[in-house]
Amino acid sequence: MKIEPYLMFEGRCEEALAFYRSALGAQVTMLMRYKDNPDPAAGPGCAEGGGPGPTPEMVMHAAFSVGETQLMASDGMGSGKASFQGISLALSPADETQARRYFDALADGGQVQMPLTKTFFSKAFGMVADRFGVSWMVVAPE
Repeated sequence: MKIEPYLMFEGRCEEALAFYRSALGAQVTMLMRYKDNPDPAAGPGCAEGGGPGPTPEMVMHAAFSVGETQLMASDGMGSGKASFQGISLALSPADETQARRYFDALADGGQVQMPLTKTFFSKAFGMVADRFGVSWMVVAPE
């Protein structure tokens, strides 16, 4: 058994995937749009006229990997109001140099919650919410 994070970007999934490709070297391994759903009765319908709900072009499901970890993502119901509260993704780079590079990339357009610094448990530790509101803890090994 394993647990894999599933991130709901509520309309910004494709943008988020491109950002994580650039910032973290993420690899998108699967992407299905709402219009590609082989069984529309089994999931939420598409909003054709701009009403509430996902549009046909929005991402119904995506899988991507960052290093050895697989994550999943979606535009969810396309509400435009993603909320990532009460959870952080911990990123474990190989060293301080990688930690700085990833931290700075995630902070671009985001909000630094704790600057990257040496701590008693890490050569480089910092906390940042990226431009989508996803919280990250960057922890380089001691």
